[in-house]
Amino acid sequence: MYNDEFTVSSVVAVKVNKRLKEAMRRYSNRVDWPSEIRTFIMEKIRRLEAEENLERVVKMLEETGSVEEGFSLKAVREDRDSH
Repeated sequence: MYNDEFTVSSVVAVKVNKRLKEAMRRYSNRVDWPSEIRTFIMEKIRRLEAEENLERVVKMLEETGSVEEGFSLKAVREDRDSH
């Protein structure tokens, strides 16, 4: 979704302490840091959007009112009995 190779890119700068930067440089032959950071950001955004969507759905369900207690059990039982 956010990893579209045809879109224009923007630069995002991140400050890290000197020791972390040195460690990143030490492992730069084994880790593609820009790719790792992009992947982390995309996953974090995906999770935040999922949380927002869930909150919206819960709110919509709450606004529709409640169903009688045992409705789900009764509906499943009726469906099973109908076959």
